[in-house]
Amino acid sequence: MRIFAPPKKTLSFLSVFLFAFTFMKYIHTFQRFLLTLVVLVIGTFSDISAHISNRNFVLVIDAGHGGHDAGAVGSFSKEKDINLKVALAFGALVESNCPDVKVIYTRRRDVFIPLQRRADIANDNKADLFISIHTNALPKGRIAYGSETYTLGMARAKANLDVAKRENSVIVLENDYKRTYEGFDPSKAESYVIFEILQDRHMKQSVDLARFIQKQYTSSGRTDKGVHQAGFLVLRNTTMPSVLTELGFISTPAEERYLNSRHGVSELSRSIYNGFLAYRRRYDKKAHDVPENVATKVEEAPELSTAPKKRNVESKDKRVEVVPIETIPTAELDKKQERATEEREKAEATAQQEQQAEPATTRTARTSRHVEETPKRTTAKSTATRRKTTAKPRVTYHIQLGAGRVAVSPKDAQFKGLAVTRVKEGSLYKYYYGTCHTYAEALRAQRTAQAKVKGAYMVATVDGKSVSIPEARTQEKKHK
Repeated sequence: MRIFAPPKKTLSFLSVFLFAFTFMKYIHTFQRFLLTLVVLVIGTFSDISAHISNRNFVLVIDAGHGGHDAGAVGSFSKEKDINLKVALAFGALVESNCPDVKVIYTRRRDVFIPLQRRADIANDNKADLFISIHTNALPKGRIAYGSETYTLGMARAKANLDVAKRENSVIVLENDYKRTYEGFDPSKAESYVIFEILQDRHMKQSVDLARFIQKQYTSSGRTDKGVHQAGFLVLRNTTMPSVLTELGFISTPAEERYLNSRHGVSELSRSIYNGFLAYRRRYDKKAHDVPENVATKVEEAPELSTAPKKRNVESKDKRVEVVPIETIPTAELDKKQERATEEREKAEATAQQEQQAEPATTRTARTSRHVEETPKRTTAKSTATRRKTTAKPRVTYHIQLGAGRVAVSPKDAQFKGLAVTRVKEGSLYKYYYGTCHTYAEALRAQRTAQAKVKGAYMVATVDGKSVSIPEARTQEKKHK
């Protein structure tokens, strides 16, 4: 009997088909594995990217000198104090207007910080930008005016080298400075050759930042001393774009007075702040809502006077511009009020002692009404004192639109329809938008105001006294 057998070609085809089917089955499983792996990798990178994109921009502000290192010394002031005032004022502007920026100070008080430690603070905090603030000086008898900003590099001019030598000379105040700075001698020109090699790191960003700051200095009326390169040790070891700015010349009497004045500190800090904003617009890709610049030129605040005040009349015919200006501290006024209160209380205490020393017949002759009312007033005063000590501080935020010596109507066209409140402080009229009791609410009000009035910014009070924004936020959080 003959059994049918398939041809050999058919068997070969079936074998290939079965092999292909099995192979495709494994391929399908492998594809699913690859797809799962890709999804996991993409998800991981997305999380990393989100973390990076959500990271705050880190700004390190370095107030030069401090503690036993006074820096340059003028006729009545020291560089270390000027640097700190401007650094804190600059930082306060950033903290008030840029919630996505983390501000770190190398010092917030009068302490000595070694140059290497200043760079370490910036590096350890992975800073995006480092700005060192200093005050210039010349040998006695030489006069100069203006502001200048430096980036790291080889000094091409003797004047620039002299500035670097003066700023670097502070290392001799540090313990074991020769080992820390690898034998660097701040007094010898050959020590500065290394800066020729180092100058290319972050050069473009640093130079652009220096130019932005210089442009703002000139807009406030300062003499432009330019952008330069020099070998500053404080910039040598920073791993991010960095500049060192010289505010002015403490050795020039007029400059020293300006550097120590309230409006001088305000103009200089605003100039650095506006330069910082310009840098972020150019280089910080994550910054989608950089605030508007504040006005750099501000009106000098007059001293409080006891002379009779002239009656101010609103100008109807002449256009009066309101000048954006930093809140003027009312510390002097507060001190006067405190002295007046103390004198009044002393007078009341003296009168009470005299009354107790009077003969009984004289006291009896006084009207019964006066005798009855005295304890009532005392009781009311004691009650008010108790309430004041137990009540929580009242934190209030406003958005200041400007200030000026001539009264302007709150409905003036320059306020672009904002609901404005005009307040007279000393000889200045100040114009505020919004009354907010939380920082979040104040930020929203600030955005609204800045969309219409250029240079609007946030100010704060606690129980009616002007305070910095960070202090107001601390009080707000403490008493929630």
